[in-house]
Amino acid sequence: YAVVAWLLIQAASIILPTFEAPAWTMKVLIAILAIGFPIAVLLAWAFEITPEGIVRAEDVPPNQSITRRTGRKLIGVTMVLAFIATALLVFKLVGTARWAVRSVSDDGSGSSRTAPLPIPDKSIAVLPFENLSDDKQNAYFADGIQDEILTKLATIADLKVISRSSTVKYKSKPEDLKTVSQQLGVATILEGTVQKSGDKVRVNVQLIDARADTHLWAKTYDGDAKDVFGVESEVSQQVADALRAKLSSGEINALATAPTRDPEAYDLFLKAEYEHRVALAAVTVEAYERAAAVYEQALKRDPNFALAAARQAEVLLTEHWFTVPFDSARLAQVRATIDHALSIAPELAEVHVALGYFYYHGEREYDKALTAFRHAIELQPNHVRAREIISYVYRRQGQWERSVTELAKVQQLDPRDPEIAENLSVTYTFLRQWSDAKRVISRALALEPNSVLAKRQLFLICINGDGDIDAAQRSVADLPPGLFQGQGLHGTLQNLLGEPTYFHVLRRDFKAALKEWEKQTGADPAQQGRKTAGRLAIRLLAGNALPPKAEIDEARTLVGTGLPEQPYGDRTSSPIAWLYLALGQSADAVAVAHRAADSLPIEKDAPLGAAFTTGLAEIQAQAGQARDAIAILRRLLSIPAGAVVSINRLKLDPVWDPIRNDPEFKQLLAGKEQIGPNK
Repeated sequence: YAVVAWLLIQAASIILPTFEAPAWTMKVLIAILAIGFPIAVLLAWAFEITPEGIVRAEDVPPNQSITRRTGRKLIGVTMVLAFIATALLVFKLVGTARWAVRSVSDDGSGSSRTAPLPIPDKSIAVLPFENLSDDKQNAYFADGIQDEILTKLATIADLKVISRSSTVKYKSKPEDLKTVSQQLGVATILEGTVQKSGDKVRVNVQLIDARADTHLWAKTYDGDAKDVFGVESEVSQQVADALRAKLSSGEINALATAPTRDPEAYDLFLKAEYEHRVALAAVTVEAYERAAAVYEQALKRDPNFALAAARQAEVLLTEHWFTVPFDSARLAQVRATIDHALSIAPELAEVHVALGYFYYHGEREYDKALTAFRHAIELQPNHVRAREIISYVYRRQGQWERSVTELAKVQQLDPRDPEIAENLSVTYTFLRQWSDAKRVISRALALEPNSVLAKRQLFLICINGDGDIDAAQRSVADLPPGLFQGQGLHGTLQNLLGEPTYFHVLRRDFKAALKEWEKQTGADPAQQGRKTAGRLAIRLLAGNALPPKAEIDEARTLVGTGLPEQPYGDRTSSPIAWLYLALGQSADAVAVAHRAADSLPIEKDAPLGAAFTTGLAEIQAQAGQARDAIAILRRLLSIPAGAVVSINRLKLDPVWDPIRNDPEFKQLLAGKEQIGPNK
């Protein structure tokens, strides 16, 4: 009986999930089998199997008993059944192990999966709250209520809470909740509506078991806007109770704590959060500054609003990293804001996230950044952004395998965010794991077909991995003209020009490259300087040794005053170096590229350092310093640097034409490159 019961349990554990049976089905089956065991023992003791059938044991004469023969048959049958049950168990374990390997080496939700990961009962996604206000400009308020409830739930270690960047893809009330449940990997979903009229607010929420599509509870809150803090806390507490989540004393306090007691300051904070999301999508100085200004208004209302201070610091550090770098004085101001927030709310996760961003984006102190982000996760276990940035810090440190593993884990909490897959593909590209890079970027494009980053990444894979210019051209064919103005970062000529121009360079169609480059827009001196530098670089690659005099005069002006160098040289080293080359000042060009590479070596920043080092090799090749350029390329081919150097890329790129006939360069092309991380 025990073996048959075991066999039934193993079979049910494989079959029931296939038919999406409720979780209680297995529990009922196990309970029935457990109840049946003592009955089976009693029957086996009281009855005996004979050729005439089953009879009471006391009615069988001892000389007619066939217990031994039937016993041997039953043992044989039991052994067969035990073998089948063991095989099912092994099948189940191997299948789980294979999935686990794929989920770590994959993008966390890769197409190679054969079955979804079992969904934890204590898991939830908070879908976008619907704005029912007559004034549609109050959408920021509905978004803010959703965000704050999600943030409170994310502090509960006993829950799996899906990130907003994944839930934002869905409607407020999707029709097919079972599909949403499977895509997000959650058992429950919180839906809500918000209606704001003047100082009055109505919030409706309902918690749904998405697997069974049944309501667990629903509630309506009516009150003043100043009472919204209590609504957020009460909803979070009731969700935790409904999911039977175990709460620590610190988590209970976090659910009950309001970020500010000033409702007007809170309203301004929610507006700033909306502007922050706009800035992350726009990636412009103006958008970042607009968000920072609204945070500042909230802080003027409540100087002790630590959450607003932390988020303001974060948006400013993002501006510093992705647009124009701040000077040391402004960075010091940002650090002062973070220190003030730390003194007010040392147990607030967002404050430590802001501190991590300061060490990462502001000072490139990666070990300190890791410490800060890890502390944030201790305070808020489901803090997806902190976990995501940790994987990027590992990448900066050259800890490639840890970066891949951590980012794959992040996708369990943020399965529908294309940026996660995009960045995982970037890491695979550095590792020259081309098939993985292409598979993961395909996943990103499936999630967001219009993603510029994903298309740029696919371009890189097609060129560096496959050496396929036609496929690369198709990947960026529908990008708008002039898109890459201001993207002249990271040292290499490709990053200065952008993909739509550079694939013409790779085809050696320099006339078309110049035509595409002229589509660039922007009137400030830095943008105009990059435009001139790019134009002259294309002419140099085409063999035009004598550019027009007007452009030469402009180049002289720019290298003197128009493009001041920034820390680490990541905004200006490439254009300045190419301007010097156009002027025939090769030594100055090499010196500029050298300073950039020396300021941020590979040992300090693995991906960006590799890009600056490649940019130096490009300038050296153009300046006739073949030995030095080839030495750099040899090193780059021996380490994870596939995003900037690969053998296929060396074969195609005209930037290497001055050294193409060098015997040592030919030897590089005939050799092998490092695949995967250094051993």
